[in-house]
Amino acid sequence: MMKHLLLASAATVALAGAASAELAEIKPEGYKVALDGTFAPHAMPTMSGGVEGFNVDLAAAIAEKLGVPVDVTAAQFSGLIPALQAGTYDFLVAPTTVTEERAANLLFTEGFMDTNFRFVVPKGSEAAGFTSLEDFKGKTLAVNKGSVYERFLTDKADEFGFTVVSFGTNTDAIQAVTSGRADANMAGATVSAWAVQKNPQIELSFEYPTGLVWGLPFRKDDAATRDLVDSVLECLKTDGTLTALSEKWFGVTPAEGATIITPTAGYGTPGFDGYDATEHEITCEF
Repeated sequence: MMKHLLLASAATVALAGAASAELAEIKPEGYKVALDGTFAPHAMPTMSGGVEGFNVDLAAAIAEKLGVPVDVTAAQFSGLIPALQAGTYDFLVAPTTVTEERAANLLFTEGFMDTNFRFVVPKGSEAAGFTSLEDFKGKTLAVNKGSVYERFLTDKADEFGFTVVSFGTNTDAIQAVTSGRADANMAGATVSAWAVQKNPQIELSFEYPTGLVWGLPFRKDDAATRDLVDSVLECLKTDGTLTALSEKWFGVTPAEGATIITPTAGYGTPGFDGYDATEHEITCEF
């Protein structure tokens, strides 16, 4: 069942000069957006029947800067892009990895976060200080069965001497770490950070950079609105909003140069179809 959360808006805050590019006019009635409501800590059900999480707060922050409501629908991820293409939503606020295949059919904003992999290890383990895949050579690594992390580690098992053990859920994989059946767990960086927030028996270790980012998808015929929201993301990166959300939901202060706090030149994700290199100033006045 779809659940809706109406995010209230507030006044915008000025940060820099006005953008030089022509952006879409803000819709006075606001925007309809959607995400997967079961992807913690980005979006997850609340006891009251709504949804909460990093991307829910991101939608609220976009609403605040634009000064109009943003109506968030939580639905299964598999149906989000078809519904966007059908015009049900103005854009998606689900964390969506920008890929060549997706960029051929959708417009993306610049990345709002890196989609890195991260290891989780027992609290107090020397492995917490590991800084490379090489450091995990010969270790037993627990992963969620069928995940991209399982494929990644299995592909590198011979090179690094990994023993990869797979479990039906990432929660079970982490339990293998806390019980001593595995030396470490690998998952997405934000999922790992959330797990550490909830489990005092584990801590974060090496973060593997994939070079990929999460962006917000739009229809191909809506570049002006994409550019508008892209400009909002730049504002949120530079005014401290996304830093605060990272600390709130992941317990992580972004490192210098991380995508979550570093605006990208132009509009969209460089290197992918739909990127517009138009120069513009960062602004929080819309």
